[in-house]
Amino acid sequence: MEYRVTDANDIDMLMDVRLSMLRIVNDLPADYIFDDELVVSSRRYFLEGDQTTVVAVDDGRCVACASMSYIEIMPTFSHPSGKRAHLMNVYTEESYRRRGIARQLVNMLIEDARAHGATEISLDATESGRPLYESMGFKASEECMVIGIQQL
Repeated sequence: MEYRVTDANDIDMLMDVRLSMLRIVNDLPADYIFDDELVVSSRRYFLEGDQTTVVAVDDGRCVACASMSYIEIMPTFSHPSGKRAHLMNVYTEESYRRRGIARQLVNMLIEDARAHGATEISLDATESGRPLYESMGFKASEECMVIGIQQL
């Protein structure tokens, strides 16, 4: 198994695995066609966004991925740099699960977040992903409130 950080040469592989993951997580049919805006914006973000994506490749095929997105907000007392990270896009193909692959990828991204100077990592966990994140020290938070812009 090869674990590595992706680059622009991996864009087609990243898009394939991202769309496959979105179909599975959202319980969509295998032939579901995504909106062009989502596809174009995802591609652009992989290529130009402030993010790091790591993959596990087995025999030339991507079997798992994870991404860390970086944002900067006004510094606060508990986060004086204002640099935050959001873990997302963590996915392992079903036949490769329970082997520590996602843990390895998340650990790589935690180190990357440290190198970026981030003082906090957030994530949105699925029920199946929650045990992994809890075992790595992530805690549920009730500190945040959100509203979708479309609701305003």
